[in-house]
Amino acid sequence: MNYETTIRSEAGDEIAPEVSGARPLAAPAIPRWLIIGGLSVFGLLLAIAAWFVFVGKEPAPVADDNSQAPSVTVVTPGRTMVAGEFEAPGTLAARRPMPVGVVGEGGQVISVTVDAGDWVSQGQVLAVIDRSVQVRQAEAQAAQIDVARADANLAQANLDRALQLVARGFVSKADVDRLTATRDAAVARVKVAQAQLGEQRARNQRLNILAPASGYVLARAVEPGQTVGAGSPALFTIASGGEMEMLAQLSEEQLSKLSVGTAATITPTGSEQSFSGQIWQIAPVIDQTTRQGTARIALSFAPELRPGGFATARINSGSFSATVLPESAVLADTQGSFVYVVGKDNKATRRAVKTGAVTEQGLAITEGLNGTERVVLRAGGFLNPGETVNPQPLKK
Repeated sequence: MNYETTIRSEAGDEIAPEVSGARPLAAPAIPRWLIIGGLSVFGLLLAIAAWFVFVGKEPAPVADDNSQAPSVTVVTPGRTMVAGEFEAPGTLAARRPMPVGVVGEGGQVISVTVDAGDWVSQGQVLAVIDRSVQVRQAEAQAAQIDVARADANLAQANLDRALQLVARGFVSKADVDRLTATRDAAVARVKVAQAQLGEQRARNQRLNILAPASGYVLARAVEPGQTVGAGSPALFTIASGGEMEMLAQLSEEQLSKLSVGTAATITPTGSEQSFSGQIWQIAPVIDQTTRQGTARIALSFAPELRPGGFATARINSGSFSATVLPESAVLADTQGSFVYVVGKDNKATRRAVKTGAVTEQGLAITEGLNGTERVVLRAGGFLNPGETVNPQPLKK
């Protein structure tokens, strides 16, 4: 009879030694934790090997295709003929203002026939001053003429009679001379009286305030019942012929580019209507405080042109060749105006420029560009000098 003897180790593993006549036992099982640990170590070694193969090597250099650089729109502006034009502020005024006041001795105003905003013709009565006293004085002077004429007639009759008696010896030659002188003095007194009457009537006529020329009444400073005299301020202000002008304030450089006859367009402040004019006078002096001079621009009459109001003048200063850029391409800071130019290496470079006239197409660049550069059209404010960009031509 065969027996199986089992011996247990301290670890609890069963060891079955062979016993004579006994059947062989199965191989001992490998613990699970050992299998899992071995697989983990093997996987770690494979990962390390793969890192050295694929990652640990230095990557091959990749060609710089500028794909990561910011895209910007560029334009090559060229050069075009630009009509030189600049704006200037100023005030509106009457080209030939005429203050009208009292030219006679004055008195109380009894009527005013016109108001501000009326058109008047030369010689038209604007106001009438009371002349009741002056009329009586003229009547008295007219009577003095009659007195003088009567004396002259009497002196002439005496002389005629004396001449008839001279031949008979009743009147001496001396008496004739005396009577002739009396007659001449009487005739002279008639002329003096007539002249005095004419003077009085002229004074009375000057009591009417008359328009010295045809024009547009700008101001009225008199009312009926008001007492006026030779020292009174102007009663009316008239724009001769209704002609207006703008007094444009310009710098020395701008004045040097202008000449008499240069065309200009005037737009009053607060109005969308424009008026055509031309420069008729350029100031011969420059204000030492403002360093500006005045260009006087003649304008035809229009009710919208009110003297004393502000206006803006766009003055034509001639045509010139320049590079024209949209306003979005021109930037400015404390150092002045500038643009970004993209070179052959696709790097943005800051370029200082000087701007000129503002046209419908954009800003005229008078200095800094020749027109062949690639200029950043937009987003220049987000670039830095020397930054690499991806230039994209402007699509038309």
